[in-house]
Amino acid sequence: MTTAYESVLDADAISRAIRRIALEIVEQTGGAELALVGIRRGGVPLAKRIAEVIREVEKKDVPVGTVDIALYRDDAATALPDPKIGPSDVRFPVGGRNVVLVDDVMQTGRTIRAAIDCLLDYGRPRRVWLAVLCDRGGRELPIAPDFIGRIVEVPAGKKLAVELEGGEDRVVLIGKGAAT
Repeated sequence: MTTAYESVLDADAISRAIRRIALEIVEQTGGAELALVGIRRGGVPLAKRIAEVIREVEKKDVPVGTVDIALYRDDAATALPDPKIGPSDVRFPVGGRNVVLVDDVMQTGRTIRAAIDCLLDYGRPRRVWLAVLCDRGGRELPIAPDFIGRIVEVPAGKKLAVELEGGEDRVVLIGKGAAT
């Protein structure tokens, strides 16, 4: 049996979702002392695109940082025997800011918990918000996104894949027997 792909969001739908998320962020935060922090890897290109929309609409630059949560995971010792650790890069003061953590997919909440721990090493934000392109459910921790591009039901045995770099943007379900 071959692995098949089922389209969830195409490039246009992703662009619309990013624009909507950016506008909601500005509306909810008032744009005051705003910063975006993408979670490596999937959240980084998304955070940059959200910042571009905010710059286009609000005519103001929003600082963008990145965090690598590999060493902050609660399962780092068991799930990551050979972790690929990248740099975190937060070049602005976090203290007192409205910081929006950005990730591509929200599922268990464990990545977000780790990202919050990492972010707090940089200071104490006024508030931490969460933006995700796709929320696939399956929480293990009581964490919920503030800004969501799309809620996606993912059947057992399938995986949600977000592709925002190196080709045409798309979100697909991957697994045996998925419709193409």
